[in-house]
Amino acid sequence: MYDVIVIGARCAGSPAAMLFAQQGYRVLLLEKARFPQDTLSSHYIHQPGISLLGRWGLLDELRAAGCPPIDRESYEGPGVRLDGFSLPVDGHRTTYAPRRFVLDPILAAGAVAAGVEFRESCAVTDLVFDDDRVVGVRYTTPGGAEATDRARLVVGADGMRSLVARKVGAGNVVEHPRMSCVYYSYWAGVPAGFEVYERPGRWMVAAPTNDDLTLIMTYFPQDEFSEVRKEVEPAYLEAVRSTSPELYERMSAGERVEQMYGTGHQENYFRKAYGPGWVLLGDAVHHKDSITARGITDAFIQARSLTEHIGERLHDPAALDEALKRYEEDLEDTFSDVYQGALNVAELKPEGRTEMLRKLVGHQELIDRFFSTVSGACSFDDFYNAELLAVLDQN
Repeated sequence: MYDVIVIGARCAGSPAAMLFAQQGYRVLLLEKARFPQDTLSSHYIHQPGISLLGRWGLLDELRAAGCPPIDRESYEGPGVRLDGFSLPVDGHRTTYAPRRFVLDPILAAGAVAAGVEFRESCAVTDLVFDDDRVVGVRYTTPGGAEATDRARLVVGADGMRSLVARKVGAGNVVEHPRMSCVYYSYWAGVPAGFEVYERPGRWMVAAPTNDDLTLIMTYFPQDEFSEVRKEVEPAYLEAVRSTSPELYERMSAGERVEQMYGTGHQENYFRKAYGPGWVLLGDAVHHKDSITARGITDAFIQARSLTEHIGERLHDPAALDEALKRYEEDLEDTFSDVYQGALNVAELKPEGRTEMLRKLVGHQELIDRFFSTVSGACSFDDFYNAELLAVLDQN
């Protein structure tokens, strides 16, 4: 019998498994894919996520994997351009936007190094219950055999379409409609920093990633999804051309080297986080529009929160229940503002925001603090302080 079984070995599951193992627990980590395998992603890791990779001893491996460092950000909206960068977190200011077939194996290897038993190509098919309590999982092995393992706690880090959430009936406690759809690909010969472009109805991001490629993502309103998906590449290119003619020129001189990837299924919710013998983590418990690229960073933060709250309490049922309750409360406290911020951006209506941002031009400290609200290095309350209000009043 295991102390913890974690389902899903990507950005939430592998760090959680690693941290549980470092606390002395016997941990089984199950993943339906076989690494390395790509997955849909916004790629970017904000400063709080980089800080955690450094704390976990995994940052040097990410650097060694050839992911270009990012040290500056530009934002261009109607009538305004800002250049700066988020404030550091624990001394880490440089960020990265790695491919997931690079990042996820690094995270899983970190879990294995901590003593986790990691099984790939294992698809979980059901949960094992004792009355209303989850006590284990059923899954198929790489050879197609059926297997069952038991644990004191089952962690569902199995994504937006979580089997764990479905089997335990974990409903949404907060929910909003889909706001945007996104398509992206990778380009050779297109030099770029971390660049964000916004126009009414459009949002676009360029970022350097592995293999000397540039990731270029375009966001459209959700109500355009049915049309965009019919002719993805023309819609994608026209979005770039109309939003940033200069970047479009760079793309025209380069080459798209992979297919188009994308989705219109960007759900926005918080789910019930825990129950008897189970807890949800990462996209399984909280998902928001990817437009602010917070998914990876937030998964890391949640893994730390869950494992710190549980600590040595796993074998004390009452203490464990209280720890899981505090974890659920922390989800709301930590991510409510970030969630609402993503929804605001995903409306793709920049007018009110750019009016404020134009007033920041010439105030570099405020510009960097604005970028820090997106990264999580600075809270919204810290940004909207007396200094900012004075600048806004002067203009």
